[in-house]
Amino acid sequence: MIIESSAPTRVDLAGGTIDIPPLFLFHEGASTVNFAVNLLAKCRIETRDDDKIVLESIDRAVEFETSLGEIGGLYNEPRLELLSKLVYFFNPETGFKMITESQAPAGAGLAGSSTLNIACIGALNKLVGDRYAEDDFIRIAANIECQVIKVPTGFQDYYSAQYGGTACIHFGAEGMRREALDIDTKTLEERIVVCYTGEPRNSGTNNWEITKRHIDGDIETFAIFEGIRDTSRDLRVALIENDWERIGEVLQAAHPRRKKLSPNITTAQMDLLIEKALANGAIAAKVCGAGGGGCIAFFCAENRKTEVEQTLAAEAGVEVLHWNLSEQGLVVKVL
Repeated sequence: MIIESSAPTRVDLAGGTIDIPPLFLFHEGASTVNFAVNLLAKCRIETRDDDKIVLESIDRAVEFETSLGEIGGLYNEPRLELLSKLVYFFNPETGFKMITESQAPAGAGLAGSSTLNIACIGALNKLVGDRYAEDDFIRIAANIECQVIKVPTGFQDYYSAQYGGTACIHFGAEGMRREALDIDTKTLEERIVVCYTGEPRNSGTNNWEITKRHIDGDIETFAIFEGIRDTSRDLRVALIENDWERIGEVLQAAHPRRKKLSPNITTAQMDLLIEKALANGAIAAKVCGAGGGGCIAFFCAENRKTEVEQTLAAEAGVEVLHWNLSEQGLVVKVL
């Protein structure tokens, strides 16, 4: 049997970090806004006639082998730790080879690991006979990723990977709820540039420091998160109303507020790229994910996307990513 799965990565526009429990419980009306892009994480499983388990990551150029009788050792396996813990959790009863690949750059801040997590869960769940309902995937993904990064993990990334599209994820005491947003996709694609800075990032470190400071009762941090909550609320409304002038205003005001969270949100190179883009057609910058490297999304003035792309592409080490919005989320096929 051959199983293939894929899931889209995402660009987060507003509300990032507030999706980490328990932070959203302290901010009534907390939400995030993001959209899925067709830079996919992929997983392929091919069953074997023996008891061998082979795990391979094309991106990381790592491959190793174990067996069904040694699955218990995968819980503490440092090589391809996410894949290992997922196989340990699903505990399959047949040998197989699993190959993974991501089309997004490593450390891009586009939720690559969370997206790969969902893609692998979809494939492994099919391998074990659909043991879990699809509604369980996000909970499983968050719990296992927390075991890997060893700090609390946010939830918005799993929703974009599983469901695709543009969405507002609402958080509260009652739980989490995804609201699909019906927006002008063509204009979104014409107004946003995403570039990879060439500097990979570590989301766990930045987010955990911020989370600890919030829980410790830092008044300034609490106030910043109130603003992050408001940005997400305002952006949701502007997107629904296709008010692109207002979208630019909301995103423009959000960047300096988020920078107050940590000096590590941007690097010197990122600040330079933002300065040059804003001088050549960009209206606002949105650091993707937790920052500290990775990708930056730029909201551009009308008809100036090409100018922004050319400005960024001229910088050494920078890669302008070519993307389209992905309306489709997780796909699992048995071949």
